[in-house]
Amino acid sequence: MSDAVRDQYEAYPYPARDPREERKRLVTGSPSNLAELNHYLFAGTRDFAAPFRALVAGGGTGDGTIMLAQQLANAGRGGEVVYLDISEAARKTAEARAQARGLANIAFHTGSLLDLPQMDLGRFDYIDCCGVLHHLAKPAAGFRALTEVLAPGGGMGLMVYAPYGRAGVYQMQEMLRLMGEGLPLAERIPLARRLLDALPASNWLKRNPVVGDHKRSDAELVDLFLHPQDRAFTVSELLDVVEGEGFAVTGFIEPARYRPETYLSDPALLRIAAALPQAARWQLAEDLACNIKKHIVYVTHRDRASQAVASTDDAGSVPVTRGAEAEKLAQAIARDRAIQTDFGALPVRFPLPRLAPAIIGRIDGLRSIGAIADDLATAGGHDPQKTLEQARETLDALISVNLVALRKPSD
Repeated sequence: MSDAVRDQYEAYPYPARDPREERKRLVTGSPSNLAELNHYLFAGTRDFAAPFRALVAGGGTGDGTIMLAQQLANAGRGGEVVYLDISEAARKTAEARAQARGLANIAFHTGSLLDLPQMDLGRFDYIDCCGVLHHLAKPAAGFRALTEVLAPGGGMGLMVYAPYGRAGVYQMQEMLRLMGEGLPLAERIPLARRLLDALPASNWLKRNPVVGDHKRSDAELVDLFLHPQDRAFTVSELLDVVEGEGFAVTGFIEPARYRPETYLSDPALLRIAAALPQAARWQLAEDLACNIKKHIVYVTHRDRASQAVASTDDAGSVPVTRGAEAEKLAQAIARDRAIQTDFGALPVRFPLPRLAPAIIGRIDGLRSIGAIADDLATAGGHDPQKTLEQARETLDALISVNLVALRKPSD
């Protein structure tokens, strides 16, 4: 990684975080939520009480590291989270956040992920690499370095920028290179803010409703508009990197964003889209939406990818809610029996079957899909097979918008 990139993150650790905020909230997200990574990489079978080593490669100010470590600690589970970043300033913030939480299951290291094979840090069951590959001169070399320290049977959660949802960002970067040539980084920040205020109504960034990170802090503005090395990946370009090393994508977050049927209603077009190979369907969805600004994916070795993802086909799997209590979720859905959400300023609606509210209300993190369906069928006098079908349909919809993950029941 270049000296210019290192210097930027020393001056403006990213993202901007105040360790005192740890008393108020845990920053969560994707990838690396334990329930989520278990669903997409271990088919819901991972026992986190067993030895578990996670690497956060490019840990920044600590979001992914703290989330993983805190979730493991909350569950009383074993394991170690290894933090790695090129910035000493970012590391200090991450360490202060861990100290504020009393977390003792993190090992902190300073360095580049490109040097991982020579760092003697051991192998990892899971690797988080968010916001790093797109800042490397050779992203494929960075991904290759990660694969060399991944344990057999392990997997990764990646985040890279996507081009269409960042419409206007790269034009803004180019304008600031032209207008700010020779200026120190600190002096280009007020220049950037003046230029943002002066953009004409026709400018792509001015018209882009999904880009707003720069409004939060100088660190976010610098990372978005003044980064010395930044590129974005279409779905196809990301797959080239991943598949070039013998890996495969097991899931995009959220899955529904990457389905053409989320955006199309014409029956003829839907038939054509349905006949496409999976990779082409993912790319088609990105081209249709034009609002995806980052790709969040789980990947694993190609030879185990087909067995890595949990499925509602297994009635013994246990649904677990992500970020929403089941009772509140059931109440929200009961109003019009549909999931209504927002995909990058695009409202979307996913209809649910008649029994969906009752099914969701029975999700407690303990009962399996089959047990939920049996209980509902018995209580309501419903046909058991049709109730199970509705349970699967409901849960598939919730999984598609990242509200539910699946795991195998504990022994």
